[in-house]
Amino acid sequence: MPDTVNGLPLHPLVVHAVVVLLPLATVGVIAIAVRPAWRARFGPVVIGLAALAAAAIPIATSTGDQLAGRVGVPHDHEELGDSLILFALPLLAAAVAVVWTNRTSSRAVLRRTVAALAVVVALANLVQVVRVGESGARAVWGTSTATGRR
Repeated sequence: MPDTVNGLPLHPLVVHAVVVLLPLATVGVIAIAVRPAWRARFGPVVIGLAALAAAAIPIATSTGDQLAGRVGVPHDHEELGDSLILFALPLLAAAVAVVWTNRTSSRAVLRRTVAALAVVVALANLVQVVRVGESGARAVWGTSTATGRR
């Protein structure tokens, strides 16, 4: 895989797919978890978003490794970035479980339990994507402020 596009590092470009898709998927999971009427209509879309986000993460980590070879390794960001897939895959599973139990289970307790767990998994994803993004921003910008001082 190339590590640049038109002279720009590919990693920041790919990362934006994760930064957009994963939070959208988390909001979608929360929405279908708390609004059962939306599960049939929007569930497949949410599953698709979660799958795309999960698929983008290994590409982002791979391009990040390539970039680190050129500029150095931001260890905190690398560790957090590598762990993000461990959050995204359960989010995908939670989305599938919410939609599947809605279609197959007549037990309201099971549907509510799966929905509640899905919300917890989604919130954990939001926290982790913010942590990864913040560590990446700190690796690039350090402690600089809007005034440009370090």
